[in-house]
Formats: sequence, C-alpha cells, structure tokens
Amino acid sequence: MAEQRVRIGLVGAGKNTRDRHAPGFRSLPDVELVGVVNSTAESTARVAHELSISKTYPRWEELVADPQVDAVCIGTWPNLHCEITCAALRAGKHVLTEARMARNAEEAHRMAQAAHEYPELVKQIVPSPFGLVQHEHVLEMIRDGFLGDIREVVVIGGTDAFANPDAPLHWRQDAERSGYNVLSLGILHETVLRWAPPPVSVFAQAQTFGRLRANGAGGSQAAVTVPDSVQILTDLANGGRGLYHISGICRFGPGHQIHLYGSEGTLRYEITPVERLLTGRAGEKQLLEFEVPAAKRGGWRVEAEFVGAIRGYEKVRFTDFATGVKYMEFTEAVARSAASQTRVPLPLPEYAHLAHH
Repeated sequence: MAEQRVRIGLVGAGKNTRDRHAPGFRSLPDVELVGVVNSTAESTARVAHELSISKTYPRWEELVADPQVDAVCIGTWPNLHCEITCAALRAGKHVLTEARMARNAEEAHRMAQAAHEYPELVKQIVPSPFGLVQHEHVLEMIRDGFLGDIREVVVIGGTDAFANPDAPLHWRQDAERSGYNVLSLGILHETVLRWAPPPVSVFAQAQTFGRLRANGAGGSQAAVTVPDSVQILTDLANGGRGLYHISGICRFGPGHQIHLYGSEGTLRYEITPVERLLTGRAGEKQLLEFEVPAAKRGGWRVEAEFVGAIRGYEKVRFTDFATGVKYMEFTEAVARSAASQTRVPLPLPEYAHLAHH
C-alpha cells in the first residue's frame, strides 16, 4: 500500500539541512523535496542545484503559501524561526524547525501558542543529537535506581571555538541573530532535561573577553553581543543542585560532558572528543565505560519521526515545542541572572500561567 505523500519545502539550507535533513527525507518512501529558498537568489540557486530541487522561490513567504507544499523544514538562523513557524502553521503546513527554537522566551511562547491553535498540524524542533544513542538505557538506569537520588548535575561545554581573537564575528556571537543562547548551553541543557529533574532557579555570571570582532570585508568591526564564557548554579526540582561551565575560550578545554551524581551511583556522559558513557556504583573502585546493547541503542531519526507523525504513526518525542519552551526559558533566565546578578526563578514568572505549554 502506498504511503501518504508528503511534499516538503526547505526554508534555509545550512549544513544540517544539506547533510542530514535532505538525505533523511529522501530516504523515506513517498517523501518529496518540492522547493527551496535560501538567504539570497544566488545561494538559493546553488542549493537547488546541489540538492536537485527543481522549484525555487524569491521569498520564504511564497514557499510557505505554496499549496504544493505540505510541510516546511526551517533551516535559517534563530531570528526567523518564530516568524516562519507561525506563518507556516497559519498556512496549514506541518513544521520542522532547526534549533534553537527561537531567540528568546517570548518568541518561543508565541510559537507554542500558535502550535496550540493548530493541534492537527505536526510541530517539531530539531533535537539535540547528544545522548540519542544512550537515551533509553540511561532512562532505564535511572528508573531502576542505579543512581539513587540525583543530587548533583554537572554540565561542561569547554572548547576553543572563539579563542582566536582575530577570527571574524560568527552569527552565534550576534544576539540579534542567535538570541540568548550561549554556545552549546541550549543543546546540552536539552539533553539534561531528558534525564535529570528540571531547574527551578538559576544564578549565573557571564563574560565576553573579546568585545569586538571583524565583521565582513572592509575592515569594519562589530560588537560581540553573546558572552563567550558563562558559569551557572541551579536549584533542581528535587532539591538537588546543578553546575554549568560553558565557554568558547578554553584552549585544550574538556569538550562537552554531562555528569549525574546520585546517592548510589554516578553516570558520566562524555560527548567530545569521543562519545562514551561511564558508570559506577557505590563500592566499586572506578567508573567503567558502558557499551549500550544494540537492542537499546537509539539514534538520529528526526526526519522519519517528523514524517511518521504527519502520517499518524507516532508522536514527536525529540523535540516537541513544550520541551523547546523549557530550554528557551532556561537560556533566557541565565541571561537575565548574569545581567542582574540575582537568582532568577523558573518557570519565568510572566509565563507561569501558560499551563498548556
């Protein structure tokens, strides 16, 4: 029996769209990439040729309005995610949007409200890829009491991504385009939310060590408006505590790691430079690397999940808009705390009444 045909339009075609989404969609039966629009006419034509997509558009609004498009895959910078998502939902399109969900909590809640108004449409955020392989096994360990009570969560994201002071301004250093998210904070916190109790407050400090960067040709400089170093303390819903160190100026830094320290055991998930899971229980001498059994291994299936949800086979797990709102409120709370040097509660007070999110 033939599958329901799903016709997808690409708005923005960055690396993730070209490397993951396009081939992922094309691997599925009766899924067609029908059109694309990128930031300029030249880049649109180039991507259309590269991905063998026949139809192009001069503006994203025209792709969203096209009755030949059933679903929209948004691969732009975060500054356009809210506007395009809301327009696509109003036009009756299913939406898969690249992470981060948006620039700030207000935009995230606007997207969640639009999603609430169109329950028949599928809404998905491209998830953090961290921990997808290990997810089911880690949840099973936690449910079975391997860790006991989770007392401390340590999240590390220390790289040299922005250590070179002569490198030009990256879009992730521009709050107008990227929003409040700092480096890998959002992508790591999204993974933590899958395994640990949520934070109920944050206290943060941040620093920008290089405040100006070259901005394109001509020698002009622009202000760096996203910190390149942030440290965060959190209170967890179960009474535990969290500690985050996120930095782009760590030469020979530790990379990306998530540690869960419980009353009975420890789990350390190392992401870079080599992905591995280490565990240990009280009475054992050291942490040992654990290989997740093949039967329990997850992985990247974002495109299949999105299309499966459109066809009614499954529901979106990684990542729904409610989860996106949580990590967006967290990243904004971090920014607010660093700016005010005060503890900021979560959920953010002005959104606490929005229970349907």
